[in-house]
Amino acid sequence: MSLPAGPGVLMSNRPVQYAEYPQHHAHDHGRPQPRRVATAKPPAAKSAAMAARQSDYTIAHRGKQVRIGPVVFWIVVGTVTVLGAWSAATATYFAFRDDVLTKLIARQADMQYAYEDRIAELRAKIDRTTSRQMLDQEQFDKKLEQVLRRQNQLESRASALGNVPDLSVTGSIPPTRAPGRGASLDTNSLQKTAQVSDTVTFVVPPDREARLESRAPVLAAPPQTQVAKLGGADNVIDRLQASLDRVESKQLAALSSAEEGMDSKVRRMRGAIADLGLNMAKLEAAAPRGGMGGPYIPVKLSASADPFERQLYRLHVTRAQMDKLNRTMAQVPYRKPVVGTVEFSSGFGVRTDPFLGRPAMHAGLDFRGSTGDPIRATANGRVVSAAYAGGYGKMVEIDHGNGLSTRYGHMSVIGVKVGDSIKIGQVIGQVGSTGRSTGPHLHYETRIDGEAVDPQKFLRAGVRLSAS
Repeated sequence: MSLPAGPGVLMSNRPVQYAEYPQHHAHDHGRPQPRRVATAKPPAAKSAAMAARQSDYTIAHRGKQVRIGPVVFWIVVGTVTVLGAWSAATATYFAFRDDVLTKLIARQADMQYAYEDRIAELRAKIDRTTSRQMLDQEQFDKKLEQVLRRQNQLESRASALGNVPDLSVTGSIPPTRAPGRGASLDTNSLQKTAQVSDTVTFVVPPDREARLESRAPVLAAPPQTQVAKLGGADNVIDRLQASLDRVESKQLAALSSAEEGMDSKVRRMRGAIADLGLNMAKLEAAAPRGGMGGPYIPVKLSASADPFERQLYRLHVTRAQMDKLNRTMAQVPYRKPVVGTVEFSSGFGVRTDPFLGRPAMHAGLDFRGSTGDPIRATANGRVVSAAYAGGYGKMVEIDHGNGLSTRYGHMSVIGVKVGDSIKIGQVIGQVGSTGRSTGPHLHYETRIDGEAVDPQKFLRAGVRLSAS
């Protein structure tokens, strides 16, 4: 509600009875005043009207009066107050508008800078992780290459050891299995596990506030492989290295054992020949050789050869010597002519003659036996005699070369003929009692250059050699 403004406006809160009488102004002086006709009112109505008029507000302007109630008055006053406050707030906002905008822009800039810094930090972290993974990949490839190269080396060693007889351990590489699971290890899974993975997902804050929480990048989880179950690629490499170490240790142990055994055999054979008083050079020259040949290629051991290669070279040299000695010893009669437990009924040397009862020289050994028991050759050679020979009865003589020969007397059956080539252990006849004999037995002689020697020297040498 708008109110007339001006100097002539008068607002009053006087009682209504004063307002019923006209106001006297200076310009109305001398004018006759109209007379009011009083109307009679009841006393109760008059007092109620007067109470109501006392609570109203009267606005007067140029002789005109407007009366309003207290409710309307305070509504008008409140409206005017609110409009004034709004006007003051609006004026203040426009007065400080630039500062507010500057602060908002600065806040947005800080948010953006903080977000960009966080992105740059995460990218740098990814770069470092990628670089580290690439280095790990290179190191893993090198380690895997070393393992494969070492495995190939051990396999070649196993092949070399396989060509050496009398080796029970060849150093073969068993398949690697996970403990308690029995699963084989695949190198493809190793390489797949070690590949660099840079797949990263960033979670952007929804409100893009300047306060950024520390979030770890979400990595794509790789599938659980057998390598991961074993504890990672490095652990698998260590397992492979340990397995190869064990294989190499077994190979070296087998090689050392073989070399030691061959050296021992060579020493014993040389010792036996020396104990028998035989000439090694003559025996080697007399030893028969099979068909052999080919161009001469000297063996050269590289200066950079590892201990295994040097030891294997020594083993081959020792093996060649032992083979040569075995061919030589095959011509030496140091084995038993009968099978089973040896029982001597008469030894070598002077004895009482069983027929005359006088001392006589016995040039051999008498082996107790039964008629028909097999008689075997004690060394390689050739039959030079196979017939009845006086007191020997049925006798076979074998020439072993280099002046060595053996005789087998009192045989019941002769199973060979003159000129036959005889091998060690070949049956040449049967035990009997022909000739000058008191019962079934084998008369066995060993001769060097036609002179009889004690056969027990050769038999004892055979016992020592067989014990190796």
